[in-house]
Amino acid sequence: MTIDATARAHPNMALVKYWGKRDEQIMLPSTGSLSMTLDEFPTTTTVQLREDHGPDVLELNGAVAQGEPLRRVTRFLDLVRERAGSEARAVVRSRNEVPTGAGLASSASGFAALATAASAVYELPQDTRSLSRLARRGSGSACRSIIDRMAVWHAGEDDATSFAEQIEAPELAMVVVVVDAGGKKVSSREAMRLTAATSPFAAAWRASTARTLEEMLAACREGDVERIGELAETNALRMHAVIQSTVPSVRYLRGASVGVFDAIEQLRADGLQAWGTADAGPNVVAITRPADAAAVADALAGHGEVRVVRPGPGARLVDERVAPVSTGEVR
Repeated sequence: MTIDATARAHPNMALVKYWGKRDEQIMLPSTGSLSMTLDEFPTTTTVQLREDHGPDVLELNGAVAQGEPLRRVTRFLDLVRERAGSEARAVVRSRNEVPTGAGLASSASGFAALATAASAVYELPQDTRSLSRLARRGSGSACRSIIDRMAVWHAGEDDATSFAEQIEAPELAMVVVVVDAGGKKVSSREAMRLTAATSPFAAAWRASTARTLEEMLAACREGDVERIGELAETNALRMHAVIQSTVPSVRYLRGASVGVFDAIEQLRADGLQAWGTADAGPNVVAITRPADAAAVADALAGHGEVRVVRPGPGARLVDERVAPVSTGEVR
């Protein structure tokens, strides 16, 4: 019996965005999406079974967490326990190396690591598809952080068919420009609800994203980096446009964010290939070729804290402790 397990997962950056659910109960997205798992900013999570009958405990970055973070983890563990036929509570210790809630997918790496560690402790299936489906129930984009390097998340028709899997794609690099590491005032989950309920452009967003995903998959198969960048930038700006069209309006991009997009556009005008994207937050990512990453990073260094990232590994167990088996001997 495994009594504790530690897993590590990395965030992912979507090239075709997931924004909106058609079923919040089991976290089915309105459209599919496509992303690159990063080689930086990991989350490391340990799940340890409690020997007493106390409640679940969450320690986040060394401090005991309460409120909504604890409720989300407990709801997720309740699902795990239901599937495992267990009533055992757990202590979860998680450490993020990415700013939490700043639009750099900390929830994706967090729930991917939690799903991987919890599956080991509660003895659930640990194949990639099962882990991806389980991680999705904690945070939609977490299903992609289970996957190595590049992943497509199939929207699916039900719980069994909505999962992420690896795809082949040309080698890419990204330059992350952190203009604001603070938390978001409006969570992605709440902003998605507002978009579906109040934006007059929500249906158009879904239709255009489905087309973009097909075009992006073709560009990845063909190794067309320029087309990948163009599609990613357009899709990101469309997502932020539809978010801003909600009532009340939600604006994640700041003036500094727009300045980074402008700088990336100028790089292209100067002959250096780079394209911008941004998840639900103010921080901007430049997509480029690995050979150009250093030059892009140098050019964007005046706009915020800059980090070059490349395709990284999917979620992994890094430590597992098994209870000793009794030999029946009396000593």
